[in-house]
Amino acid sequence: MKKLVTGHTRFVICLLLSAAASASSTFAYHGAKDVDGKLVIQDDGQTIVVEGWGEDSFRVRVTPPGSKQTSDWALDIPLESKGKVEITPGQAVIRNGKISCRISDSQILRNSHRLHMEFFKHDGDKRKRILSEYDYGVPAHNPGVRVFKSADHGLFEAELHLASHKDERFYGMGLNAEAGTLNLKGSVIDLYQRHVKHVVPFVVSSEGYGFLWNNPSLGRVEFGTKRVRWVSRGCKQLDYFITAGDSYADIMSNYADATGHAPKFPYWASGFWMCKLRYETQKDFLDAAREFKKRGLPLAVHVIDYKHWDVLGNWKLDPKFWPDPKAMVKEINDMGARIMISPWVLVSPKSENFKHMKDNHMFVTSRDGKKDAINYWGPSYQYDPTNPEAGKFLWSKWKQNYFDIGIRTFWLDPCDDLHEIQDFDQMLYKIGPATEANAYYPVAHQKNVYEGLVSAGEKEVVIISRSCWAGSQRYGAAPAHHDVLSSFEHFEEYVRAYLNLGMSGIPWGATGIGGFVAREQDERFHELMIRWYQYGVFCPVFRTHGKRSDNEPWKLGGDSYPHIREALFLRERLRPYVMKQMALASDKGIPPMRPVFFDFDQIDPKTAEIEDQFLFGPDLLVAPITRFGQRSREVYLPGGVDWTDAWTGKKFKGGQTIKADAPIERIPVYLRGDQPKLLKLFKEKAPEDPSPVRAVTEIK
Repeated sequence: MKKLVTGHTRFVICLLLSAAASASSTFAYHGAKDVDGKLVIQDDGQTIVVEGWGEDSFRVRVTPPGSKQTSDWALDIPLESKGKVEITPGQAVIRNGKISCRISDSQILRNSHRLHMEFFKHDGDKRKRILSEYDYGVPAHNPGVRVFKSADHGLFEAELHLASHKDERFYGMGLNAEAGTLNLKGSVIDLYQRHVKHVVPFVVSSEGYGFLWNNPSLGRVEFGTKRVRWVSRGCKQLDYFITAGDSYADIMSNYADATGHAPKFPYWASGFWMCKLRYETQKDFLDAAREFKKRGLPLAVHVIDYKHWDVLGNWKLDPKFWPDPKAMVKEINDMGARIMISPWVLVSPKSENFKHMKDNHMFVTSRDGKKDAINYWGPSYQYDPTNPEAGKFLWSKWKQNYFDIGIRTFWLDPCDDLHEIQDFDQMLYKIGPATEANAYYPVAHQKNVYEGLVSAGEKEVVIISRSCWAGSQRYGAAPAHHDVLSSFEHFEEYVRAYLNLGMSGIPWGATGIGGFVAREQDERFHELMIRWYQYGVFCPVFRTHGKRSDNEPWKLGGDSYPHIREALFLRERLRPYVMKQMALASDKGIPPMRPVFFDFDQIDPKTAEIEDQFLFGPDLLVAPITRFGQRSREVYLPGGVDWTDAWTGKKFKGGQTIKADAPIERIPVYLRGDQPKLLKLFKEKAPEDPSPVRAVTEIK
């Protein structure tokens, strides 16, 4: 037995000595180079390029043999900065500010990949490993960590395997309510767009980094216990961005620099947005606005939903039902409000625009031509926003028929591909196969509309959007969930989902108060509307929408109206505070509505456990009520500061859980420290209603 152990030991020692002796020649084989501050290295045919990309950040691209990326996707803002590269016999290192990347020979035995990549965050002379490629340990079950397999259209099915720390937490990834939690550890997220699901592949880690999967292809991500697995069904290369920061705010700021800052948020957009499915006539639309004015209710934006056209794809108001749109726009403007309109992106063969668009290849097509059409009110075809000529043509019609009569705010419903999900991999865009570019559809559409508005002279752009992807924020996108149920269950899910949307670098979340698909309008529904409005006060965009003919605040029934009215006026009083947070979002990328740990992670680690409360700006702690009949709830007050009950003025020490009252009139809200100006706003009441509260039946 002793001889066997000795022999094994000698064998291992020989391997170690051999590896050490040949380290220089082995690493030289990979051709590591410093190319103008970029680290370029070869690994079994793969070309790896690591380069500084803005402050404390890298962009990493891995290209298989015979491939070359054709688009920068979300990273098309030139932020290249030279890193400091050092190449030694056993490793190559590049550093950019607080972040460094080390590439070294991974193991003694030859594996599916030869090199191992790690990222470190530096604090003075100290460094901490924040992310690394996964180490399978032995070659027997090692599939490789950078995997490419040839696919159609010159694409590759690709995977990237990264290590996950034991207690690491992940946030972001867009609006994915099906995850069910704020912390995405343990979740699997499909990478495709749908109107109740917005994919933004940016994730923020509790380890102190942010990671963007710069790849809009179909695929998925698995946030496993030990491994994170990114999967693309069709791309030309692996392309990702990683940034390090001493705080969540630093990470979000670096990401905004890389993918674009939201434009300046206009004051008018901080008020109340009235929307429903749908106002069918100009008279109905104006009557509702006039009732807002008669009752003295705040109204910032009044919305015309779909089917306002005569033929799908004509993109103009049907004169039979909207006889004098210029007069309508003027009346709404004179009230101090704006009109927002929802032109769709589908075109019927009966449309006056169909032939021109068909002849000039402006529609999304399918590989075999059999699935080009979509069955919405008969066969229709979807414009291709990745085709520049299609974008210009669409905007020319929108400008002529909407903008030029004074409608300057647009609702992009839809701005995701409306083909069946199972057919996504069959669709073709101008920019490439949808397999490669499905998730980019909303950005392309938002960009077309944003640039059209700006070119027409509009300086204040906010676009409600049914979907979003990385970079949508720079085009004024305010994403909102669509078609969710009017239920406490969906309400609770989306409270968490909107926090992750903010952590995805999309600061202008626009809730749809009340949900869309209404069930019986009973006591439960009335209470849901009250609680959703009370929550909506503290959302970046304060907006209602629903498949309800009676969605105006005074028509919802029960005892809901007085409480909703109070919420409307509370938002009015808070608008200056809201605007301060929105300015910070545009300047620094900091989400106005954010998880509690965002501000308190380094002060109070317990805040990482809080998923059903949030901060709106630094000074408001909000605890929504998402259960029917709930009249109190536990609220955790973060440590390190004192808190004031916004409704009563009572003071509390931080670092404790309290039982907060939640009568139907209000939800628990707490102010950081002493905030006399804010406290005064909560103590004020809505002005007296100039119009008596009438029953719903009387209004009809």
